[in-house]
Amino acid sequence: MSEHHPQVEDVDGVTPAIWKEWKLSRAGGSGGNTQVRLIARLLREDPRLSEAAREAIVQRSTLVKASEQSYAPDEFTQVATVARRIFRAAHLRITANAAHLAAWRAGEYTEGSDEWLLGEALDCMARTGDTPHYIGKGDRRRPVHRYIRPLGGAKALCTWRRLFPNLSEMTALATLLTVEHGLNLSTAAHLAVPRAAPDPGEDGFPVYRLELEKQRRGRGRQFETRNLADFGAASPGRLITQALEVTAFARAVVHEQAPELDRLLIWRDSSGRSYSEEIVRVGPFGVGTTTAYASVWAKAEGLSGSPFRRTRRTVNVLHRREPGQNTQDTHDSVYVLPDRQAQQAAAGTIADGVASALLKARETVLVAAVRNSPDPQDEPTATADCHDSKHSPFTAHGASCSASFLLCLACPNARIHPGHHPRLAHLHQALENLRSVMDPAEWHADWHDAHARLSHLKRLLGPPAWDKALQDVTGADRDMIGHLLRGDFAQ
Repeated sequence: MSEHHPQVEDVDGVTPAIWKEWKLSRAGGSGGNTQVRLIARLLREDPRLSEAAREAIVQRSTLVKASEQSYAPDEFTQVATVARRIFRAAHLRITANAAHLAAWRAGEYTEGSDEWLLGEALDCMARTGDTPHYIGKGDRRRPVHRYIRPLGGAKALCTWRRLFPNLSEMTALATLLTVEHGLNLSTAAHLAVPRAAPDPGEDGFPVYRLELEKQRRGRGRQFETRNLADFGAASPGRLITQALEVTAFARAVVHEQAPELDRLLIWRDSSGRSYSEEIVRVGPFGVGTTTAYASVWAKAEGLSGSPFRRTRRTVNVLHRREPGQNTQDTHDSVYVLPDRQAQQAAAGTIADGVASALLKARETVLVAAVRNSPDPQDEPTATADCHDSKHSPFTAHGASCSASFLLCLACPNARIHPGHHPRLAHLHQALENLRSVMDPAEWHADWHDAHARLSHLKRLLGPPAWDKALQDVTGADRDMIGHLLRGDFAQ
């Protein structure tokens, strides 16, 4: 800035014009937008910035269009199926071992039996996070020999994975939270442990309260609360119940060492890897998951890339069809409008709307002007007064109009005043009587348009005026309409 505006010596010299000039000088795309966001955040925090400049800076930068599209139905089904298979296996394994542990603690097994030894190993695991073990060379851990046979081996699946999920299974759970509820990865990874409502009601079904927090780049955080009830296998809260069951033992062990970590997605491994700085580690336990690991997980499961962004787009655009932790404007402009499947799904609705609008535009309506009193210069006809019979839209200009008197209702030169109301109301009634005795196709061809225009006039005048017009019909009106319908009325 000093090269172009040397007179500006500090932040208080930045004006809206200078900010906009610098903003326009940035390269397009995500790189330029990132620079603008970072510098905007830096300047906003400085109290010396003028209010006018601050207002210019806080205006949202142009969003880079998302490159990803929603999943096709078969792709979405594949993602959901993979995640459910992995998580279901973890749920069956952990709940079965939890039931065995509960039976052991209740004293249901004979002391010294394999079932009893397995229960004792599970109890140690639930309290400490690991099976009873020896530490050998290189800090290698091996289960105490007498537990190996009851456990079924010394591998992770036979030992600590009996009660604790691994990172792959928690990534599958995070994917399911996106599949079923449209959560993004960061929200799922930081999701606090859902609590059931204090009063679940007389039916006894738990209702979980989800406190959702979305971290927004440069714009603070957004909070949202959802209540999910578990009332059966396909209910919104069933996944939450199963998630609590799968993570119960891991959360209990972590709580003893780090009670401030009130998170749902807690897993265990034996590798000691950090995976990412975003993942908090408490001994062998980790919290949450990341996009980088999700990509590795997806590749290992035969999926194309991290599923979270595309899954969230698919759910919120095509399934939930409502914003998920963003505004309605953002949902519409960033998620719905650019999505090809949403565009295809909307094509039929748009076409129906256009067709309806076109039909409405082409609908037969009254064109003649409705006046409160007659004009002495107008010429009377059987249905209305004519203001200019030499310039009819139905015949050549300059010649007297020779069109049917019924077409007066469709002529801009026609004028209808209260003196015409009785005969026109009688004509409308007569046309309805004809419809009841004529072939529908013939009536539609001969009388539909005139009837539609008279119906339009009826709506304009309103029921009281129309009823009065029917009461005021004279014999002359009936004769005139009779000649008009029979076609023997002299033009």
